[in-house]
Amino acid sequence: MSAVAAPTVEMNVTESAIEEIKKFMDGEEDLPETAGLRVRVVPGGCSGFQYSLNIEEESRQGDFIVDKGGVNLFVDMFSAQYLNGITIDYTSNMMGSGFTFENPNATGGCGCGTSFSA
Repeated sequence: MSAVAAPTVEMNVTESAIEEIKKFMDGEEDLPETAGLRVRVVPGGCSGFQYSLNIEEESRQGDFIVDKGGVNLFVDMFSAQYLNGITIDYTSNMMGSGFTFENPNATGGCGCGTSFSA
């Protein structure tokens, strides 16, 4: 009988994104040690799905918890299938600043860069 490996989610987060997440979290008052950033995929956007980032006080049952640079990332089971292998970056330029997502699972995207199809 072979053991079935538990599913995992691999995510890459750049140093600039980790720094920005830490800034946001430091700006929140009274966050417990269990706090982290929920990274999820929700229906919407012009291509079908969009990314959602929220600071939460603790993970939920069934979440994948990924530690990147001392930041806990919480990913639910539904989102994990779309986020496996993603790279999250934070960029700042003349056009503005924000998080960017490079997703190998996306089959299409839109000009705004915040929604995708899979």
